[in-house]
Amino acid sequence: ILGEHLRICPQGYTCCTSEMEENFANKSRSEFEAMMKEAGRSVQATLTAQHRSFDSYFQDLLNKSEKALYDAFPSMYGELYTQNAKVFKDLYSELRRYYRSSNINLEEALNEFWTRLLERLFKLLNPQYHITDEYLDCMVKHAEQHRPFGEVPRDLKVKATRAFIAARSYAQGFLVGSDVVRKVSQVSLSHECTRAIMKLMYCPHCRGMSSVKPCNNYCLNVVKGCLANQADLSTEWKYLMDSLIGVADRIDGPYNVDTVIGTIHVRIAEAISNLQENKDSITSKVFQGCGNPKISTKGSSSEDKKRRGKVTLEAKSSAQALEMLVLDAKGNLTALKTYWITLPSSLCSKKVMASSASDDKCWNGMTKGSYLPEVMGDGLANQINNPEVEVDITKPDMTIRQQIMQLKIMTNRLGNANIGNDVDFQDTSDDMSGSGSGDSCPDDVCGKRLSKSPSTRQPETHAIPKQSGHGVNGASSRSLPSASLLLLLSLAGIAAQHLWR
Repeated sequence: ILGEHLRICPQGYTCCTSEMEENFANKSRSEFEAMMKEAGRSVQATLTAQHRSFDSYFQDLLNKSEKALYDAFPSMYGELYTQNAKVFKDLYSELRRYYRSSNINLEEALNEFWTRLLERLFKLLNPQYHITDEYLDCMVKHAEQHRPFGEVPRDLKVKATRAFIAARSYAQGFLVGSDVVRKVSQVSLSHECTRAIMKLMYCPHCRGMSSVKPCNNYCLNVVKGCLANQADLSTEWKYLMDSLIGVADRIDGPYNVDTVIGTIHVRIAEAISNLQENKDSITSKVFQGCGNPKISTKGSSSEDKKRRGKVTLEAKSSAQALEMLVLDAKGNLTALKTYWITLPSSLCSKKVMASSASDDKCWNGMTKGSYLPEVMGDGLANQINNPEVEVDITKPDMTIRQQIMQLKIMTNRLGNANIGNDVDFQDTSDDMSGSGSGDSCPDDVCGKRLSKSPSTRQPETHAIPKQSGHGVNGASSRSLPSASLLLLLSLAGIAAQHLWR
């Protein structure tokens, strides 16, 4: 029949009624959006699997270290351990909460552990004296110069903070990447894009050419026009992938989590040994600085409170497992770097099943023949002359712009982690932890904890040193936007969007 009633397809002779054309338009839209989500789910699955593998590995390291401590310390230290078990349990609990991105200052948490442990052990090692809380406060003030635990606290603080900062930033980076893909894959097609996709996929049916495939370059122009905003993610996405690779190298290198996290119990045992071996000297120095405490009327034997033998703790290395994890992650991250700019080619070749560019018997949008227009570049700015999709380059998609900002924030966090700086992990989006990881800390829990202990003071957000290049170092050179700035940017974006409308 004559196709004068057609609104999308060429108005020559046609097999389609107006209703059929409308049905095809709806069908093409839903199919294309499903293709986008399917492609996104594949990337999400890769990133989520990497997060799960590393998270499992890291948690296992902590669990094994804690179990080794619980298994060995009672027989090694007697009452030195049994009367102070909660101090050790609290330490591992704080370490886990920090890793899960709670508002905990890790250095202060470690300082508090050593302070509490010293107070308890000093009393137990000097049972003949009545030591008051005021006296312990004085002792703690002088502890730094006496170094009762030797160099262990200082050394562990440096190494553990770097390892934990890198580990939690690394784990969070995978979740943020996955969340960005999820949100961007759900962005709806514009009206203009729906028409172009229909013309690409189903107008051949209306012309009686259901077996004719779209020309490849024609398909690329349509998809690049439809996914112009998504392609603008590419630069920050690549920075995120590079940053994750850089931190992965740190985790399996200078900040080696296997060596540091897997030996926490060994270092604690070493510290206690230092205190026991230098007990008389340290006690004498404390007495000089704080005075002689009163003799206790109770009196007790300290035999059971001394170490019952040499430290024989060992840490079983899982370095090979870590190396394999990092290698696998780096391979996947490298493959994902170009995801957003290769997505049009991937959709055209695998989903739309377009013909080759040289084929002169393909669907060119009007009939069976060759497609002559040049292929547009990637991104919104390059669509100004797109022959297939009308794209307003002055109206960027606000959802995608917000996700670009999330990528920048996460890249800066990783840049900080790469140089050993702590960062604030409070998320600026409503559901940044939306992958169901449970890594966020509920307000009622964190709020209560914050009011109890100085060790939960919110970590500082450090200014990022200026560096050259891109990837991890280049990402580090950009300052981390504050929550207030992000709020202003979001409000400005929403206002601009209304103005554009």
